[in-house]
Amino acid sequence: MTNFFLQALAEVGTPSVLGLIVIGVLFGIIGGSIPGFTVTMAILVVFPFTFAMDPVSGVSLMVGVFVGGYSGGIVSGVMLGIPGTPSSITTVYDGYPMAQKGEPGRALGIGVASSFLGTIISVAVLVFFGPLIANFSMNFRPWEITALIVFALTLVAGLSSGALLKGLMAAALGLLITTVGYDRNSNLRFDFGLPAMGSGFEILPVMIGIFAFSQLLGNIEKLKDEKSETQKIDTNVTIPYGQIIKDMAGQKLNTLRSSLIGSLVGALPGTGGTVANFLSYDQAKKFSRRPEEFGTGIPSGIVASEASNSAVAGGAFVPTLALGIPGDLPMAIMMGVLILHGITPGPMMFEQNPVLVGAIYASLLIGAVVMVLCNLLLVRWFAKISLIPQQILVPVVLMLCAIGAYALNNNLFDIWVLFIFGIIGYLLWKAEVPLTPLILGVVLGDNLERQLFRALELNESWMTFLTRPLSALFLALAVASILFSLYQDRKIQRLKNAALRENI
Repeated sequence: MTNFFLQALAEVGTPSVLGLIVIGVLFGIIGGSIPGFTVTMAILVVFPFTFAMDPVSGVSLMVGVFVGGYSGGIVSGVMLGIPGTPSSITTVYDGYPMAQKGEPGRALGIGVASSFLGTIISVAVLVFFGPLIANFSMNFRPWEITALIVFALTLVAGLSSGALLKGLMAAALGLLITTVGYDRNSNLRFDFGLPAMGSGFEILPVMIGIFAFSQLLGNIEKLKDEKSETQKIDTNVTIPYGQIIKDMAGQKLNTLRSSLIGSLVGALPGTGGTVANFLSYDQAKKFSRRPEEFGTGIPSGIVASEASNSAVAGGAFVPTLALGIPGDLPMAIMMGVLILHGITPGPMMFEQNPVLVGAIYASLLIGAVVMVLCNLLLVRWFAKISLIPQQILVPVVLMLCAIGAYALNNNLFDIWVLFIFGIIGYLLWKAEVPLTPLILGVVLGDNLERQLFRALELNESWMTFLTRPLSALFLALAVASILFSLYQDRKIQRLKNAALRENI
């Protein structure tokens, strides 16, 4: 392990790759600083630039965006009281009040330090658990992998609070999209007589269309309701380093607990930074001797929020690399990068591509250091960036999305795919259909079909899925996740009905 890590470090340590990590971190922080842009949007915009790169360079750039994006949300959260990303919501609870007390530099410094420590701890979790899970899953055969993918999709759909049926339909639609074109036996499916559809849909334009383009259409809709008011913000921020060191010295247990929560939550498919954010903040409040002070501008709240959402980065890589199951949307895109470079994430990746795995470890560590330096040195500029109006942001990002889709194959058809799936994604968003199961279905669809075919080729009996212990366990967990989601949905509905009756 030491040898391949040193080799990976040598590759990542070249000036060109280090430069890409710095660029990725900067872009991620900028994306996270702009309310409504999100980490996923930043990753999707950068994604096309990785096509012409070697795998190490492409992955390093994406990891940089990933690390920077999760930390960037603190800027607008502290300075404006608006979370830059959904995973920074609880940062506002104490970060903004601290800034209102005249200590924005202290709030930003605590957030940056917490993000750094959260990332470092999550890398340790990845290094320790990733190979263990990969070694365990080496015994997986097609039946187990098929059942695992089914479980992941049902789990993600089930986490679509109050919309289980919509989540399952979205996952099924994602799987259906992957069936367009030729199958393993060279049979043409769902081409509708169009030669361009014979090869199926590329992952990139579909993902950009469903998530990024549809979200931008939603932002355009919101522009009509926005007032043309500009918020005044004091960008003359100074970081009190001595005070921050004292603050962090009293937050050792909180930092460790929040980082572990973020790492573990990040490893669960379909959860991500937002869930980790609220969970760690709640736990910090419960373990605090002065829970009544939370929300008034105290270091504990900022530490809990930022350590957990940054720790999601390392945790989310565990199922992605070890099992080939992306934990959230950014990881689904990261998996797309690897697939486009001919690398299939899964148990064999640690054996077949150890240098690339080591490069991911190294990029996360270097990205964390770069993130700290960039945030501390350029904080006043990031504060100004957070004020970019949507009228400027939306058309620029739309253009970048279209260029990225075209750059994949220099094919105009991919731009049409982007626009069509963008409209579909927008309509689904309007109908409150969760998009995460849809995108994960698109990413996992090919692998699910491949493994299912292999399983049936080896044994035609469907009962084999139930007679093999692990595959039966995963299928049982899939059923359990659906039943639990139904129970939760009914519970939520009963509470809503009770609240309505009280108001009448």
